Amino acid sequence: MSTNAEKLEKYKGTAMSQLNDAGVKDIDVSLLDTLVNRMKTMIDNRDATLVSTSDKAELETVRKNFVVKKLEVSDKEEGMKAVNAVAEKMKGERNKNRAAFYYLVQKELGK
Repeated sequence: MSTNAEKLEKYKGTAMSQLNDAGVKDIDVSLLDTLVNRMKTMIDNRDATLVSTSDKAELETVRKNFVVKKLEVSDKEEGMKAVNAVAEKMKGERNKNRAAFYYLVQKELGK
């Protein structure tokens, strides 16, 4: 069985791959490490490490729990615009890595 550190490293690799697929050429590794590190208590819960963009309630949860609480962007329209833009950007990915998704949302909002 893998250790949490190994699982997080694999998860980070997937995030980097998905960011490259989304057109990100210069990945801010420090930011990505922060986002991946937030997953350490959830790394064994597959649903918690992925974002389902076909579920509107999930996108609203991303807006409330990440955009509002972590990025402090309270403008609902601006937040949802960023979340939806990232969902569109990652539409080719079946299993959207939450760290990659959050990374793109943060960059979309200029944070």
